[in-house]
Amino acid sequence: MRVLQTSTNRKVDAGKFFPLGASLEEGGVNFALYSKNAHEVYLALFDRPEGEPTDIIKLDNRTRFVFHARVHGLKAGQLYGYYVRGPFDPQRGLRFNEKKLLIDPYARALTGKPTNPDNILLGYDPKDPARDLSIDTRSSTAFVPKAIVIDDRFDWQGDSPPQTAFESLFVYEVHLKGFTAHPSSGAKYPGTYLGFIEKIPHLVELGVTAVEFLPIQERMVADFLLEKGLTNYWGYDTIGFFAPECSYRTGKELGCEVAEFKTLVRELHRAGIEVILDVVYNHSAEGNEMGPTVSFRGIDNTTYYALTGGPHEPGRYYENWSGCGNSLNVADPYVIRFIMDSLRYWVEVMHVDGFRFDLASVLGRQDGRFQRAASFFDTISQDPMLSRVKLIAEPWDLGAYEVGNFPVDWSEWNGRFRDNVRKFGRGDPGQIKELGYRLTGSSDLYADDGRSAYNTINFVTCHDGFTLWDLVSYNEKHNEANREDNRDGTNDNMSWNSGAEGETDDAEINHLRRQRARSFIVQLVFSAGTPMLLGGDEMLRTQRGNNNAYCHDNELAWFDWRLLDEPEHRTFFEFTKRAIAFAKRYPVLQRRSFFSGRDSNLDSRPDIQWYGKNLDQPSWNDPEVRTLAYQLDGAEADQGAGNYLVFVILNADWREQTVRVPDPGTTRTWRRVLDTSLPGGQDFLDEGEHVPLAPADCYVVQPRSTVVLLAR
Repeated sequence: MRVLQTSTNRKVDAGKFFPLGASLEEGGVNFALYSKNAHEVYLALFDRPEGEPTDIIKLDNRTRFVFHARVHGLKAGQLYGYYVRGPFDPQRGLRFNEKKLLIDPYARALTGKPTNPDNILLGYDPKDPARDLSIDTRSSTAFVPKAIVIDDRFDWQGDSPPQTAFESLFVYEVHLKGFTAHPSSGAKYPGTYLGFIEKIPHLVELGVTAVEFLPIQERMVADFLLEKGLTNYWGYDTIGFFAPECSYRTGKELGCEVAEFKTLVRELHRAGIEVILDVVYNHSAEGNEMGPTVSFRGIDNTTYYALTGGPHEPGRYYENWSGCGNSLNVADPYVIRFIMDSLRYWVEVMHVDGFRFDLASVLGRQDGRFQRAASFFDTISQDPMLSRVKLIAEPWDLGAYEVGNFPVDWSEWNGRFRDNVRKFGRGDPGQIKELGYRLTGSSDLYADDGRSAYNTINFVTCHDGFTLWDLVSYNEKHNEANREDNRDGTNDNMSWNSGAEGETDDAEINHLRRQRARSFIVQLVFSAGTPMLLGGDEMLRTQRGNNNAYCHDNELAWFDWRLLDEPEHRTFFEFTKRAIAFAKRYPVLQRRSFFSGRDSNLDSRPDIQWYGKNLDQPSWNDPEVRTLAYQLDGAEADQGAGNYLVFVILNADWREQTVRVPDPGTTRTWRRVLDTSLPGGQDFLDEGEHVPLAPADCYVVQPRSTVVLLAR
């Protein structure tokens, strides 16, 4: 590579220090890059991804630590990167290396998939503790993807966000590629943004009102995965926080993924479905001190990352609250600005409706510990755009578990709902007392700070762990395909295989599995709060017992749409669809406020009444009780117009139970809506087909099943 110095015939002027990134202007492009500690910054222009720079331009103007220039004659599609010159002193956290081409943190698109160029170039022993103290003087230009100047113009065709209220939200967590990558999807463009559009009718039929995409921001792939023939399928290793994942595009034109993602958002909105992005602002893909220098590390390491070390090397190492090698320094005002600019871009330019923040407790760490009043949370709450979108936290990280502790305008993945419902469904002792809180919106977690039941994102399964079918089919994880000797993934799955490990031809066991899976669906969809369904659970998709399929971009993790052609899988889909429709039809099952158990102002009944088997009070503290019943009053949810009652019986016992039902009044009759123990097709009845109870005062509930009655 040539010596760093200006080499161009293009007209260049000072330009502006804002906005950051590459901005199209009349007659050219403005470039602006923040670096507090750099000595010099050089812009490199390219005419092809694999080539050497055609132009190198020193950014001579610096304002508020932003290096900037306007280059005339450039257009959308221009490829570029940066070389940054400064001190290399790893003990103090300074890791500038002018031989490394660097990706613009504000890049709107990249030419290809970033890999780790340093490990390709370096001959160092990866176990040498002093490796990170040496500087590599070879160029990485050929290995690093180039940023692309993007024209933000797009025909939105009058798009407007659905603005679905949280209490009406049914979230569907899904991997964008995996949804249509399997040949059975029949998609014209499988595994892509446009391919996903072809399957929107499935989501509409199911009744979901929001999709939560696993990360679609541009990511890297770790070397150790490539060496094993695997990949970073889930995408939790972001390197381009403004750039859509380029491998999901259909066209060959560089940067077309931006317009294709916008097209997907537009079509989901047209179908009444919101778009929530799973975003990873807790760390970057550059890893720890042994990782590659492809962007942030070489631009301004001490600004972007939370650093640590001893008295003689205070900045050599990286805080690792994320468990991924580093943690972004969200205590720094500029890093907060960077994250906020990224979030606003996805809302304003890409039209997304909200975010689920991976390991969100990292974002609330100040002075090393989680704080509800952290600067990041305060900044979002004051932002006129972001304070209005859906904000969902994964409320834990490597060293903190903060379920229930986030600010008032945040919702949270409720890990305690998942754990309690799984344990109850497995038949563990002593679960019903906590279950009462989980079914009614987890007031013990959210009521004390002014939040409502919808702030709990209830889930039984998610991408990380067993699918629903595997939850009822495996006692142990089976991650051998990950090539880590089955050491990865959690060992505590709170699962039960229903009598045999893995797939079986035993009809009785398979019936029990489907029965238990249906009960999980009922508890998820009918509980107060916001339900989140793992994509594929509606058709009982399996990962063959793999509870950590992060590295499998193959049929293990893809949706096999042929399942819907099999009767048992189709009937389970119909059951799930009916459950969602039933909850929408009866608003008492979609509550904004917590159930209080007190008398309503509208009638003489409490909004919820709890029962044991004999219409007595539940034995909340008896660890051997595994049956719980409750009655909901529809008048509370329908402001007096709902003249109906709902009675739910949950039986996790291995024995059948005869449960007495309360008197519904002289004008109503209890009718069976669903019984998860019945064969598929008979388990959930349509409106007008509900069966009157006989006898009318009790119901015999089968082992490990759920029953729902309706009185109108």
